[in-house]
Amino acid sequence: MKTSIKYIVAIFAMAFTFVSCSSDDDSTPVNELSGITKFKEITNDTHTIELYSNKVALELGYNDISLRIKNNATNQYVKDAAVSWKPLMHMTARTHACPYSSVEKVTENGTLYKGYIMFQMPQNETEYWDLNVTYTISGVEYTATSVINVPDAAKRRVNVFAGSDGTKYLVALVNPTSPKVAINDFKVGVWKMDTMMNFPVVDGYTVKIDPRMPSMGNHSSPNNVNATQASAGGLYNGKLSMTMSGYWKINLQLANAEGTILKGEEITDSVEASSIFFEIEF
Repeated sequence: MKTSIKYIVAIFAMAFTFVSCSSDDDSTPVNELSGITKFKEITNDTHTIELYSNKVALELGYNDISLRIKNNATNQYVKDAAVSWKPLMHMTARTHACPYSSVEKVTENGTLYKGYIMFQMPQNETEYWDLNVTYTISGVEYTATSVINVPDAAKRRVNVFAGSDGTKYLVALVNPTSPKVAINDFKVGVWKMDTMMNFPVVDGYTVKIDPRMPSMGNHSSPNNVNATQASAGGLYNGKLSMTMSGYWKINLQLANAEGTILKGEEITDSVEASSIFFEIEF
């Protein structure tokens, strides 16, 4: 009798272990490429770097960019690389970089790496951007470089200016990308130019906003929230109220940590627009 009880208990234990393992293994694969589109491939002798965005192409201003590294010999994607990149504008007389982030792995076991690049000027017939991607796999360093397309934009999404403190600033629209008649999440990036190659994030400032519709008596909207940082090194978040569809000018003022306005004007009866602004039309 004792032997039979032990045998039954053992059977139940084996069954429970089998069910638990089956449940753990029955995970649905995550589609890393959901919501993003491949817009460019950069190749060298060993690998192909695939570039992805949530847009169909790069734009003047802020761009979230993801990448994957494919081994050309095996067609397998690399999961354990340390990746960095550097965008460079080749002008007729000089070169310069732009604001850009580090490149981070999206998930531990995935193949996707992600960051952002903010292009402050478009290409033209004689001046162009290229992107260098440097990566290390198992202690071996590789590099690949290619020209990338950054066309001009129909609406203003980035402002480059000298503040009253003598510093050169760059302020770019990040969100909304698909605005609605509602209170939209509003996100901007703020950087400064230390050198032609170094554009660090500015911390602790405030981006004041005053959205107006010039074709509708320059009326504003209620319940807007100025953009501030949640943490150092990050983007600035606020709220943007859009009360109707059409063309909006998002007038801006950049204030430092002490509240001093470094650039931009308050909208009044005699001042219809700020010298720094974004344009949104939907």
